[in-house]
Amino acid sequence: MFKQFISYYKPYKLIFSLDMLASLFIAIIGMIYPILTRTMLNDFIPNSKINLLIIGGLSLLFLYLIRMYLKYFVQYYGHCMGVKMQADMRRDMFKKLEKMPFSFYDEHESGKIMSRMVNDLQVVSELAHHGPENIFICGFTIIGSFIYLATIEWRLTLIIFACVPILVFISLFMRKRMDEAFTATRVETAVINANLESSISGIRVTKAYNNEEFEEKKFEKGNSSFVKARSRAYKRMGEFGASTAFITDVFNVIVLLVGGIFIYYGYINFADYSAFIVSINLFITPLTTLINFVETYQDGVTGFRRFKEIMDLDEEKDYKEVRNLTLTGNIKFSNVSFKYNSSGDILQDFSLDVKKGQKVALVGPSGGGKTTICHLLPHFYDLTTGDILFDNISIKEIANYDLRQNIGIVQQDVFLFNDTIMENIRYGKLDASDEEVIKAAKLARIDVDILKMPNGYDTVIGERGVKLSGGQKQRLSIARVFLKDPSILILDEATSALDNATEVLIEEALDDLAKNRTTIVVAHRLSTIFNADLICVIDQGKLIEKGNHDELVNLGGIYKKLYESSVK
Repeated sequence: MFKQFISYYKPYKLIFSLDMLASLFIAIIGMIYPILTRTMLNDFIPNSKINLLIIGGLSLLFLYLIRMYLKYFVQYYGHCMGVKMQADMRRDMFKKLEKMPFSFYDEHESGKIMSRMVNDLQVVSELAHHGPENIFICGFTIIGSFIYLATIEWRLTLIIFACVPILVFISLFMRKRMDEAFTATRVETAVINANLESSISGIRVTKAYNNEEFEEKKFEKGNSSFVKARSRAYKRMGEFGASTAFITDVFNVIVLLVGGIFIYYGYINFADYSAFIVSINLFITPLTTLINFVETYQDGVTGFRRFKEIMDLDEEKDYKEVRNLTLTGNIKFSNVSFKYNSSGDILQDFSLDVKKGQKVALVGPSGGGKTTICHLLPHFYDLTTGDILFDNISIKEIANYDLRQNIGIVQQDVFLFNDTIMENIRYGKLDASDEEVIKAAKLARIDVDILKMPNGYDTVIGERGVKLSGGQKQRLSIARVFLKDPSILILDEATSALDNATEVLIEEALDDLAKNRTTIVVAHRLSTIFNADLICVIDQGKLIEKGNHDELVNLGGIYKKLYESSVK
């Protein structure tokens, strides 16, 4: 994990080196004050060297001016480096998320993913900046202070530093419990984000059912869990801070008592003793800084560990070279079986031959596997067994990019971005001209509606297209596919939950869209698929019946019962 973290410093070697160099000079200048103090007490003041005293003071002031600019450099450029590293990690994580299979999103809430990408990486950024800086400055100062204090009185110095192992032991003892507590805090933060994202997205449903109080209680449950987790983390941190602070306080007591004894026996004079008391802060201050840094370190390590958990996950399988294939639309399911993780089979030994340009309808009870078939075609999930052939090429031999470039999907639940109508349609073909977008909108029967809107094609439609009706969302989705112009079309319950007038309008658009394309239709309303070339009845993951409408009615099986129920 450490090696992976260090790799993010590589693009910023220059700024990192300058940051460390500035930190070094800050530490060196910090050591000059006690050295000058000792010289003044032992030489300048007793020997009335007033000129050297003034020169020394002015020189120190000049050095402090330099240190001010050095601290500005470290604070500004160091933090900028940390933010850039955070941005690099966030970019890598986003790219990783785009390569994850659909099964990952089935099991991970978007709010929790966002928490890892935003909150966790924020504390990693703080660690990236403050970590090397604190360790470098404090390490140098502690070593330098040991050498300098030893020149004043080595026996007293050894006694002081003998307490360091005790401090290290306490730090190591407390660290594990702090790690567990801070990890639990990160988990609870992710839960809150997930619940909040879900509640805000579903606010209209909440209001429609007057369930505001229920949502508040649900949120408060997660909020209380977060408070408890954070309180445990702060308890561990308090135990750590109080214990280590006590040890550093002991240093002052030792200097006071042992130093007084050393003066009594003549091991050290009063001026050196005074300088030693001043100089002991050279040791205590960096030590305190390191102690306070533990929280930042613990937060950062926990955040990076959660980042690494995502980065180490297996990506969507796609080992084929992109060849810019143009598929004609011949599809063959060969003994396909599929199941989600450890669940039972959703599809069992499913075989079907679809010819180029055919319209094939999938019907049957809910949960039978129809939508699963639609998800397998674009390789959203890996087959458990069997194969799907496109133009006699195995799905396992086609790059996902090539495959999905040849498939257009229109679903019941349309996702639209919080952008203009123009850009939402253009999502089907990012390099399309405005004229191509407008043409696609006309083919989708949405052009007239768009022109009635305040800003026409430049109208921003809100989050998930909240400013549009269900039919308008559906037609925008159809316009996207018109623009993409794929050879294979998947219509997954594209007209369900629409009023009759809108459904007729969309059916006309879909009929035009399906021309000269291989079309797979999932529909509950059988009236929409009477003209299908082939109707397949799917139940419990198996192909039960297939044929055209008349053939299946005459067969007198499941399809006939579904048809009779639909016309009553």
